[in-house]
Amino acid sequence: MARGKKYRKVLEKVDSGKNYPLQEAIALVKEMSYSKFVGAVDLAVNLGVDPRHAEQNVRGAVALPHGRGKVVRIVVFAKGQKAIEANDYGVEQVGGEDLAQKIQDGWLDFDQVVATPDMMGVVGKLGKVLGPRGLMPNPKMGTVTFELKQAIQELKAGRAEFKVDKAGIVHTAVGRVDMDSEKLKENVDAVIEALVKAKPSTAKGTYLKKVSLSATMSPGVKVDTTPYRT
Repeated sequence: MARGKKYRKVLEKVDSGKNYPLQEAIALVKEMSYSKFVGAVDLAVNLGVDPRHAEQNVRGAVALPHGRGKVVRIVVFAKGQKAIEANDYGVEQVGGEDLAQKIQDGWLDFDQVVATPDMMGVVGKLGKVLGPRGLMPNPKMGTVTFELKQAIQELKAGRAEFKVDKAGIVHTAVGRVDMDSEKLKENVDAVIEALVKAKPSTAKGTYLKKVSLSATMSPGVKVDTTPYRT
């Protein structure tokens, strides 16, 4: 794929054969960001796992110490007292069948979906809409729960969700390029530490094979994984 002039220009700043200390990598990513909007800072981690084996499907979520630098819009599927409760937490919308129909009709102005367990029968019908967008509530991610206050507060504060893909790579946003470098570093540290804790017991060889950071539309910068090795 042909790359634009701006991409090629910033690519010259990166030594493709070097694994940069995290703080240097963050500084370089911020310097190379050239999008007209405030871009995201994305983390990619190549794990030494075989996703074909269920027990090696690394998945989870971690609260980012400094959030993701953006407002998180949340909808909640709940009924009765739980619906009343959810409305007190500043979410975009709370509902059941009515909310499901609205989403089915094409409304997608939200970033996260939370549901109480008794509403999953309704939410399940939206699998084809929410699933491909990574919005389907999941108990393992803490988004299917009766503890709505905790779930909503964590999502609003900002967290990184991760799920290894078929190639054994985890992609997740860890902030925005206009965030303080030290805050971005602490966010990255939190995600990598969570990935290390989630290491399957059956994983063999090097676990953190490759780590890289990039800004929206910008080249990736390889990060030295030495500090994270156990």
